[in-house]
Amino acid sequence: MVVTTTARAPRGELLAAQQDSRRTLAQAFDPHANSLDVLRLVLAATVAIAHASAIAYGHQPAIGGNEIAGLAVDGFFVLSGFLVARSYLQLNGLGRYAWHRALRIMPGFWVCLLVTAGVVAPLIAALEGRPPLSVFPQAWGYVAQNAGLFMVDFGVADLPTQTSVPLVVNGALWTLFYEAVCYAGVAVLGVLGILRRRPWVVAVGVLLSAAMVTGQASGLVPEVGAFFWRFFLMFGLGTLGLLYADRISVHRRWWLLAGAGLALSLLVGPEYRAVGGGIALAYLCLVAMVATPGLRYRCRVDLSYGVYIYHWPIATLLVLAGGTALTQVGYTLLALVLAACAALLSWHFVERPALARKGMAPPAWLRPRRP
Repeated sequence: MVVTTTARAPRGELLAAQQDSRRTLAQAFDPHANSLDVLRLVLAATVAIAHASAIAYGHQPAIGGNEIAGLAVDGFFVLSGFLVARSYLQLNGLGRYAWHRALRIMPGFWVCLLVTAGVVAPLIAALEGRPPLSVFPQAWGYVAQNAGLFMVDFGVADLPTQTSVPLVVNGALWTLFYEAVCYAGVAVLGVLGILRRRPWVVAVGVLLSAAMVTGQASGLVPEVGAFFWRFFLMFGLGTLGLLYADRISVHRRWWLLAGAGLALSLLVGPEYRAVGGGIALAYLCLVAMVATPGLRYRCRVDLSYGVYIYHWPIATLLVLAGGTALTQVGYTLLALVLAACAALLSWHFVERPALARKGMAPPAWLRPRRP
């Protein structure tokens, strides 16, 4: 007689598997142990690498016509939507929220404009055979015109002219305006009580944004405000991730499904968001915050913002200085290293000192008026 036995998993393993299948984003997210710092740095580096290729060679890596830099920027907006909405809900008052957001984005941006006008532009002029001082006073006009965060002028004194993206001295800063608009949107939703009591309104807004993105991609809707709808969609998905975190499963099967959906949407054509790819990317970004233990590193030095705002002018200078002679890999790596060095300086001398003022009282014009 042959006796067969069926191997059974230990009861503890079965319970762990059941708990994992029911685990939600809210349960998995630990504000002190997550992968946000590393993910943001990876996204910034991805944008820098893609833009370095565009500046030097006139093209950047793409999947099915979807540029890699655009995907990384979308990922940034998803993470920002999650974090910024969380920040509003944690802070006591609109004024303090606005103060925190301004300290995070504006000082670094303003200094970047000044460095571009006062240092980068003269160097570009010299490398292109023009007198370095010939960029003035137009260079200060570049600062004044763009200081409000909306990029009006992308070049400085008709420079540069000898790269594959002429007349653009920093083609990365334009997205910061849309980021700030999304910050303002969170403030409005918070003041109206929607974030705390009626999150379904946010879901409706995200659905509307998705419909507009799809309609514009298919030609059914005029392409008016295309960037607004794109960034509202991605930022809104991140915000929904926070508001419905207790209902979003982080089980492995959903990772695989989202990954397959994203891959398929990228291969369909150049408008991956129009076929649901934005939703898949947003889910993967949110899950990556909590499901990548190898990336759970709390960075004492946050280089992501500095890499993002300085990589373009650095790559431009490298191209004009003949950096492409190092081969594409060598040029790209050097551009990335130099961008990281600039980011380190930005963090130590601009961003961190500015963020140290978060605990101070906001300016009088940001404080609520008492009757």
